[in-house]
Amino acid sequence: MWDLLSQPEQSAVGRLRAALDQHVRPVVNEYWERGEFPEQIVDPLIEADLMDPVELKEAGVQPSGLYAGFRNFELARVDASVATFYNAQSGLFRTTVNLGGSPEQVAALDPQITSYQYKGVFALTEPEHGSDIAGGLETSARAAQREGRSGWLITGAKRWIGGAAQADVLAVFARDEADAQVKCFLVPTDAPGVEITKITGKTSLRIMQNADISLQEVWVDDSARLVKINSFADVASCLRNLRSDVAWIATGAMAGAYEAALRYTTERTQFGKPLAGFQLIQEKLAHMLSNVTASLALVTRLTQQQQAGNYKDENSALAKMFTARMLRETVALAREVCGGNGILLDNDVARFHADAEAIYSYEGTHEINSLIVARAVTGISAFR
Repeated sequence: MWDLLSQPEQSAVGRLRAALDQHVRPVVNEYWERGEFPEQIVDPLIEADLMDPVELKEAGVQPSGLYAGFRNFELARVDASVATFYNAQSGLFRTTVNLGGSPEQVAALDPQITSYQYKGVFALTEPEHGSDIAGGLETSARAAQREGRSGWLITGAKRWIGGAAQADVLAVFARDEADAQVKCFLVPTDAPGVEITKITGKTSLRIMQNADISLQEVWVDDSARLVKINSFADVASCLRNLRSDVAWIATGAMAGAYEAALRYTTERTQFGKPLAGFQLIQEKLAHMLSNVTASLALVTRLTQQQQAGNYKDENSALAKMFTARMLRETVALAREVCGGNGILLDNDVARFHADAEAIYSYEGTHEINSLIVARAVTGISAFR
């Protein structure tokens, strides 16, 4: 799959690998155990200029979908939380602005997003609504006037919003009281009425700082509304794009777990020879590698189709469903071949094993994605 990238894209991904090895890999286990985000890794990731890399500018080409996919793959190969953090800006937030904003909004904001001058997160999920968010979304938006300006008052709550405390703005999805349609607003995190609280006690993605958000009569100017998002169908078009990002993250985490297990089993000696020399261990390593390879082939082909303009809910749902399931299986095998030491952070496998559980559920649970796929196959919706 690597050979499908152009030479400038390979060069940019290579720079990312070097930055991850130097700045991220040495600290992730410590910060995972502490449940904190290593702020010192942010500047090196920004300086790596990954969203619009210099190699592609010099070649006069735009970053391809495959480049963006391999960027997520490499990030997740080192740590799923770091990949999720970076993708919150490069994927979730940027996609929402680029698909939901007017040409003027996109022209003004996208350069600031790619340079990290304007940091944002995607705020859709609510305390009582995850899988049923399409019909259950309760956060409300009411048109209002303030000091002669048109704007909106937003009230509600959001949950599981990753990176909210580190962001400048929240892309808040709220239901317009006038027409009951879902719309999107860019809400500054320091606006009066916004309260952000870190979610504690997590056993997965502990580096990623997820938050509860309370919004009480929060005023935003009318210019803060992304004008192309006027219904949940428009939100769904964003999610269709974003599920492929998560499938790449799942595949990268899978590769990271496999590589950690391979490293451990070739170094660990039992009964006078490396663990990797035993038939049962070799079968599991081959099984893990087949999962990684099949998943990488699937997300590569999905991305090629999307690059050609072929976006289908069932395709991205299938990719997310399959890769997350293969991730779960792969990390379990990786933990297994490491024996008791597989639960130690020092060997990396334990972190991938725990983080897989969050990836399995976010951006559409296995069950919801299965229903999207089966609806396309049968022509019958089982959601209601």
